[in-house]
Amino acid sequence: MGQDNQIQIESKKFALRIIKLYKYLKEEKKIYSLSKQLLRSGTSIGANVRESVNAQSRLDFINKLNIALKEANETEYWLELLHESGCLSETEFSSIYNDCGKIVATLTKIIKTTKLSLM
Repeated sequence: MGQDNQIQIESKKFALRIIKLYKYLKEEKKIYSLSKQLLRSGTSIGANVRESVNAQSRLDFINKLNIALKEANETEYWLELLHESGCLSETEFSSIYNDCGKIVATLTKIIKTTKLSLM
């Protein structure tokens, strides 16, 4: 249960960083479409993690976390595009990208562990 609580904390902190990055991209860089996509996927991770708390079954729990994992992978993609197109510097990119990677790893571990407990 400890990892479950930690992923809730980390995904919410990450969502808050994404919101700040969205504001920066929109207001300072005038990047609207990509920043909106990033906002949607980056905040959806935590929302799906939160939904998993009240899952109706272990399978529902796994499903909710799989959706969060997909959103995290999508977020990595948008961050890569923003970086590779020159919209984000290496410094701006690397910290938030690494945090997203940690969330991906944690979600993957929780999903695998939960699947094993069903066997």
